[in-house]
Amino acid sequence: MRRVPRVVVFAPHPLLAVTVEARGGADDIHLHPGGQGVWVARMAATLGAYPVLCSFVGGEPAVALEALLASLGGERRLTRTSSPSGSYVVDRRAGTRRLVAQAWAQPPTRHELDDLVSATCAAAVGADALVVCNPFPGDALPLEVYGRLVADVRGNGTPVLVDLSTPRLESALQGAPDLVKLNDWELAELVRAPVGEPSEMDAAVARLRELGASFVVVTRGGEPAVVYRGGDVLELVPPRFERGSREGCGDSMMGALAAVWARGADWRAALVTGAAAGAANFLRHGLGTGDRAVVDELARSVELRPRTAGRITPAARAAG
Repeated sequence: MRRVPRVVVFAPHPLLAVTVEARGGADDIHLHPGGQGVWVARMAATLGAYPVLCSFVGGEPAVALEALLASLGGERRLTRTSSPSGSYVVDRRAGTRRLVAQAWAQPPTRHELDDLVSATCAAAVGADALVVCNPFPGDALPLEVYGRLVADVRGNGTPVLVDLSTPRLESALQGAPDLVKLNDWELAELVRAPVGEPSEMDAAVARLRELGASFVVVTRGGEPAVVYRGGDVLELVPPRFERGSREGCGDSMMGALAAVWARGADWRAALVTGAAAGAANFLRHGLGTGDRAVVDELARSVELRPRTAGRITPAARAAG
């Protein structure tokens, strides 16, 4: 029987999402677990991996979050905190997304942080991949956590994929992760320079490599992603759709990419499946959701090709 690959996800701050939608003449209220790491884990599970979610939970939101996180499948390594988990309320009754209220998590205590990092390292040793995601808020954890986590896990033979923004990315690069995914806005922020022209992006990625990256994927919203691996520069071109939602597409891509990577498939197959999963999320307005059959079908329309010449259009800040 084929072994199910284990994908550990360092997801410090899952969020409790409350969404109000219109249903006829009444209101429809939905509760969901949210946040980058949750969406990565959900898509990894959809693509056949066994996700191990390593997160903080605390306060009243944790009561709902623990039950909702169980729907992801896999396993949860939850560290309880003295402060409540983050949560937000969104109103979609008018057809657009309006943020009504938000309450974000406070930084953990030193002991809480030590507990989460040690639990993540223990879960990742012997796993097939570790994905390292951002905290929320971004400054909630000390920067040295990321470099230490990447180095310790890679030192024990587990591949590490990171999807972080600056300055957390610079710390993680000290551990030389196996793959770095970021969007073009995050890359421009890191190098403090434009990346709209191919030569500008090449220079920015060269700087990323100097800091410790080797395999780099730069997403660009609705434009093809740019892939740097060895001496190759490639474009990853998903099927194009005009109507949908970009929120969660990059996280869906990372979850699928990690799942395929973890089962030992060729890196090209991992990239193609990742692009297809992002497209599936876009169609569903999904936040890490998708149907495996749909992802597999969309993958047939994904193209991985040498990069073409011409200007690279910057993507929106929130994309990818």
